[in-house]
Amino acid sequence: MTSTSKSRHTWREKMDKVQEPRLVDTPPKWHKQFGPGKMLIATPSLVDSLMRKAPRGKLLTVRQIRERLAKDYCASSTCPLTTGIFVRIAAEVAEEDVLAGRKDATAYWRVVKDDGGLNEKFPGGVEEQARRLKREGHVIEPGKGRKPPRVKDFQKALATL
Repeated sequence: MTSTSKSRHTWREKMDKVQEPRLVDTPPKWHKQFGPGKMLIATPSLVDSLMRKAPRGKLLTVRQIRERLAKDYCASSTCPLTTGIFVRIAAEVAEEDVLAGRKDATAYWRVVKDDGGLNEKFPGGVEEQARRLKREGHVIEPGKGRKPPRVKDFQKALATL
């Protein structure tokens, strides 16, 4: 069995699980941040398909992915919790594909946090993400305190979704 989180399902099984995106009422505790209305619960494959849209040398933020999904599904917002989980699933599947020599793997390392920070939960951690981003011409600033390293001037490199 390939690497998994704390479950019995492989990353690939989680990605390939047949499921439909759902619209739910935004939980009241999130009204302040997202407002009332409908919140999209996406799917790993939907998130992966947007992650694939970042060309070499460009970046995407998780917020861009959430906002695009909300727009596409006429929702007020997209669930940040499940989107983060689905980004991780896509990254793990992509890394398995890279290790298997597949050329069409999702370039998950091009997805950064909303502040340009690198993702500690990606395969290989921030070190591997930084290495791959540097190879594509990005400058990585060191982390400060508990904050992870981030891409310098990341806004200038954002792709359009």
